[in-house]
Amino acid sequence: MGGDLMTVTINASTSSGLQITSDTSGSIEFQSDGTTYNPLLTASTAQASTSGTAINFTGIPSWVKRITVMFSGVSTSGTSNILVQLGYSGGIESSGYNSGANNGGTGATSSAGFLFTQSTVAASTHYGSMIISTLGSNIWVMQSVEALGSGSVVFSAGGKTTTGTLDRLRITTVNGTDTFDAGTINIMYE
Repeated sequence: MGGDLMTVTINASTSSGLQITSDTSGSIEFQSDGTTYNPLLTASTAQASTSGTAINFTGIPSWVKRITVMFSGVSTSGTSNILVQLGYSGGIESSGYNSGANNGGTGATSSAGFLFTQSTVAASTHYGSMIISTLGSNIWVMQSVEALGSGSVVFSAGGKTTTGTLDRLRITTVNGTDTFDAGTINIMYE
């Protein structure tokens, strides 16, 4: 082969042929009908959630079908619930969500984003992950499990149809003014 790239084409006689590409870094991509897919999990760069009112992740590829948001020791300065908002090139969408969270029979809802927490207190630490998956046509659904440092567990779920193709997301609070003061947040996508 003598190069940095190896390409295998299957059923190339049709317009829907599958092309598999690998480079020297070990990255593998599939291309079908002109759309490129990476079948492997891709991790973003972890961000310290130690300041500011929002943590943003941008540059999510258009082919992504599932995003996992991971929280480790995340805390805020106030009592407003943590939520995740989806966005596209036109900006972050802050309405139209159907989201609910439950902590042992006590629940909360939000139309401003996907709830990760329910009934939080300042400086409490949050651990867990949120999985956001597409049904196609910009329709996204979410499920998450979160454990407070105190040991209680919160389950949440929701849905949202975005106006455009998702390429970013924001982690913030319902009131948008509480600041992050501890922990780390990252995303993986596939």
